[in-house]
Amino acid sequence: MNLLDRLLHRRKDEVVSDNTWLVVGLGNPGAQYAGNRHNVGQMVADELASRIGATFKSHKTPSRVAEGFLGPGRPKLVLAKPNSYMNTSGGPVSALLKFYSLPIDRLIVVHDELDIPFDTVRLKRGGGHGGHNGLRDIQKAAGSPEFTRVRVGIGRPPGRMDAADYVLRDFAGAEREALPNLLADAADAVESIVTDGLVAAQQRFHSPA
Repeated sequence: MNLLDRLLHRRKDEVVSDNTWLVVGLGNPGAQYAGNRHNVGQMVADELASRIGATFKSHKTPSRVAEGFLGPGRPKLVLAKPNSYMNTSGGPVSALLKFYSLPIDRLIVVHDELDIPFDTVRLKRGGGHGGHNGLRDIQKAAGSPEFTRVRVGIGRPPGRMDAADYVLRDFAGAEREALPNLLADAADAVESIVTDGLVAAQQRFHSPA
């Protein structure tokens, strides 16, 4: 490879890096958890992988990863589902950021949110963890809360049901019917963040229907 080829190759790599986003769908590993409310983040990651025609594979970091572009000349998504349980998501996420040499502001975490009504998507950057153990561990491992969150509303548990029991149960019948639309909205939100920016995405998804 001559000097010009090396420079062009390097420039191409830099452009790819500058336009790459790490999107982590939170959840617990294993078939027994796959349909749980707590795993809705991983369901959104699956939806995004389907859109870009990518397949999740084992990775050097403790995660399953799928990579692809939103389209020609459009951003690259590195989609990840940590192999760890929700409460220890920080290690895999930190390892992914280091592996891809990405700053914290290129991280989007998709997760379930008890304090948002079901079938609702909300977006934010930074802030506290709100008692969500997955977010708590990511903030600790990454050393910063300044990543973007796609908060997928699952609503509060009915009656006196314990929240821990609620999130580890599958979506109920009526919820399952609406779930594909919710996953599509959350995937749309991720795409909007990386292509239009967080503020524009918030204006779109936070506006009254």
